[in-house]
Amino acid sequence: DSIDDADRLRHGAMDRAFGGVRAPSTLGTFLRSFSHGHNRQLHRVHRGFLVSLARRTPLLPGAEQVMFIDIDPTHRRVYGHAKQGAEVGRLKGQRTLHPILATFSTPIARPVIGAVRLRRGKAADVRGAESFVAEALAIAKETGGSGIRLVRADSKFYTADVVAACRRSGARFSLTTGMNPSIAAAISRIEEDAWVPIRYPDAFVDPDTGEMVSDAEVAEIEYTAFTGRKKSEQVTARLIVRRVRRLNDDVAQGQGELFTAWRYHPVFTDSSSAMLDAELDHRRHAVVEQAIADGKSGPLAHMPSG
Repeated sequence: DSIDDADRLRHGAMDRAFGGVRAPSTLGTFLRSFSHGHNRQLHRVHRGFLVSLARRTPLLPGAEQVMFIDIDPTHRRVYGHAKQGAEVGRLKGQRTLHPILATFSTPIARPVIGAVRLRRGKAADVRGAESFVAEALAIAKETGGSGIRLVRADSKFYTADVVAACRRSGARFSLTTGMNPSIAAAISRIEEDAWVPIRYPDAFVDPDTGEMVSDAEVAEIEYTAFTGRKKSEQVTARLIVRRVRRLNDDVAQGQGELFTAWRYHPVFTDSSSAMLDAELDHRRHAVVEQAIADGKSGPLAHMPSG
């Protein structure tokens, strides 16, 4: 963040040819000489620093009991056509890079960025997720996550490969599934008296409508996912479903509803927590957005040049 700092990155012969402090005109040349292998070396330094910090400070208190590993991608707009990997992808008309992040947190510790990987702007959200989740879980264990490690992610990461990576590492998973015919059929098998009404002390934003929601109902059923894969890759676990009443704004004033319609938000998890606790834990996945917002105001505000 200063000329003095950047001066450390000059080409070695600069001080022989020139005296005094000069703008680091050779800094870009130096940075562009890095390869992916150099990036991995730098990542290893970051990993070692994080592990060392966690051992010497109360960085993640409670990690020996429960640690949450939240996975989420984001897009960062960049400018200039020479930027390597910058492409127009999901954000139409905007050239972006597409980092994926993993944050570590506990019930009593705010999220800490544990791993980051940069992808091309038009890369799919799930690109490289299996190896990234495995790497994040290894780092989480080194930073003190010796108890329950729960991987939380949204529906983009609801894949057999991500679940397999969690199970190989001895971690649990909690993944939003979205709706598909198989999920809908499973929800239809839930008995009406199995739904537990709940009122959230802190209202949350419904992802479908943007409305603030305080009342909902929750139920669960056993579900086998990825039935299109071979038998060894299919996973049977809990399908925890939150349903919220669907309000019809077009109904005339004073006219009652013929039957109640619902919006469903299913989560596939092997969490050992009670149903309402497991559902609450999953909704707290949104804490990763705080780390992403901090990153976009800090290091991600200075994305690499061409």
